[in-house]
Amino acid sequence: MEIPDLDLQLKTLPSGPGVYQYYDKKGKLLYVGKAKNLKKRVSSYFTKRHDNARTNLLVKKIVEIKHIVVDSETDALLLENNLIKNYQPRYNVMLKDDKSYPWICIKNERFPRVFPTRRLIKDGSEYYGPYTSMKTVHTLLDLIKGLYPLRTCNYDLSKEKIESGKYKVCLEYHLGNCLGPCEDLISAETYHDNIDAIRDIVKGNFKDSLYRFKTRMKQHAEAMEFEDAQRIKEKIEILEGYQAKSTVVNPSINNVDVFSIISDEGYGYVNFLQLSHGAIIRSHTLELKKKLDESDQELLEIGIIEIRQRFNSQSPEIYAPFPVDLGEKFKVTVPKLGDKKRIVELSERNAKYFRMERFKQTKIVDPDRHVNRLMAQMKSDLRLSVEPRHIECFDNSNIQGTNPVAACVVFKDGKPSKKDYRKFNIKTVEGPNDFASMEEVVFRRYRRLLNEDEPLPQLIIVDGGKGQLSSGVKALDDLGLRGKIAIIGIAKRLEELFYPGDSIPLYLDKKSETLKVIQQLRNEAHRFGITFHRNKRSNAAISTELETISGIGEKTVIELLTQFRSVSKVKEASEKALAEVIGPAKARIIYNHYQQIK
Repeated sequence: MEIPDLDLQLKTLPSGPGVYQYYDKKGKLLYVGKAKNLKKRVSSYFTKRHDNARTNLLVKKIVEIKHIVVDSETDALLLENNLIKNYQPRYNVMLKDDKSYPWICIKNERFPRVFPTRRLIKDGSEYYGPYTSMKTVHTLLDLIKGLYPLRTCNYDLSKEKIESGKYKVCLEYHLGNCLGPCEDLISAETYHDNIDAIRDIVKGNFKDSLYRFKTRMKQHAEAMEFEDAQRIKEKIEILEGYQAKSTVVNPSINNVDVFSIISDEGYGYVNFLQLSHGAIIRSHTLELKKKLDESDQELLEIGIIEIRQRFNSQSPEIYAPFPVDLGEKFKVTVPKLGDKKRIVELSERNAKYFRMERFKQTKIVDPDRHVNRLMAQMKSDLRLSVEPRHIECFDNSNIQGTNPVAACVVFKDGKPSKKDYRKFNIKTVEGPNDFASMEEVVFRRYRRLLNEDEPLPQLIIVDGGKGQLSSGVKALDDLGLRGKIAIIGIAKRLEELFYPGDSIPLYLDKKSETLKVIQQLRNEAHRFGITFHRNKRSNAAISTELETISGIGEKTVIELLTQFRSVSKVKEASEKALAEVIGPAKARIIYNHYQQIK
């Protein structure tokens, strides 16, 4: 796949958090960085002269920009750390050492210790994290130890040694920081109940622990122990502000390839995340052109084989969003919940962002291809018999039944065609009746197009639900156009699409391009109609005020407003100034009228 030029790559970057990677013309990784807003951060490299010569040299070498989208800044920080340690890019300095982020370890022991560590040892112990700050770890451990006293010694507390009386309680027990498991003063079962509660806290599920904290705080307050109550309150606030662990890294997910796919009418986009020791070390998205309307399963199977061969992956297990047939030597898992499910969802998000970028790039470089793809997508999504190259959308506007008007906006090839927009004054309907108004304007619009032998649209959209749609359908029936033009209604509340004769609405994906075009049509019709309605209402109000003056007609009103521009200036004008425009007789009438009001 040909690499787009840098300007195009920059224009189509997403605005969310993530990690960016710079590559040179040989495909060598130069630099890895993190960003809260990928588009702003990466663009900043190319929009200014840097004081650092090393940075200027880096920018000159960049040919390709890749990125991985994540959920938060914390995730971006952790992923940046993993990638730098794995690839050691030439221009990264900060994170090349062996120091890694801290974890909380629950040791695999009869009476487990809980402590911070930067080393993961495969001895059956549990590791939670990583955390972006050791301060966070110590805060969390302080909270845990304040609620659940734990041992800190490294003795072998086997049942036999405890029963033989080998150990004695230490100062930590007398200070209340330990419950004395070394002298069998707490049972292993009770101790493990506390460990279960600690697991919930470090996983972010601390509802029960918070309840116990709040109970203790109330007890201290009732006993007038306000300093103790305040200390617990501060811990509660810290605990409530603590965020659960990152989905980017999980040590229980080891040596796994994660795949997902997003597809449209012409292409499939297969994303690949490679995990090693629970950390993402590679992300790549492959674009596959459909030849014979292949299914997502077929495309994903092709993509998995191609990507694994390209990167020489030997991972024994594959995570996928649905079952795929890769032969017996591969273990394919379809995760249903937890971190495994979230990592597949993260892969899907990256596939979607890649697809969006390709669309944006195509729209800039090859607009015809973009339009053709969009029209094919809309035809499929809206269950139409032809591509909707010409769409018209209607909207009614009135406030409490006054000055009812309607608007028709026209889109051709997915873009507004403003020269074809039309305004309608409602002529045959009395009072606020949206249904009858819709029927009138649809009938008038297409009767005129038929009389003038103008081309008809492939799709009509009416702003409203079943009622407005039925009115539009009746107008087409009267003109003999039913079945010749597709017509749908869009309801504002849930963006439901209604079809004639079908009581069940169609719901499109909120992020689909088809829905975005329909929403743009609806919003444009609403804007155009509201503007027309406001102008008409304003003109009516102005005309009414001057025309109520006895002896003043429409022609005189027009002359006055042409000269003075507003009614307020007419009110303030002298009799002489008015006489110069409309003559002394009418000037005296208007001047005396406003003098009496004052």
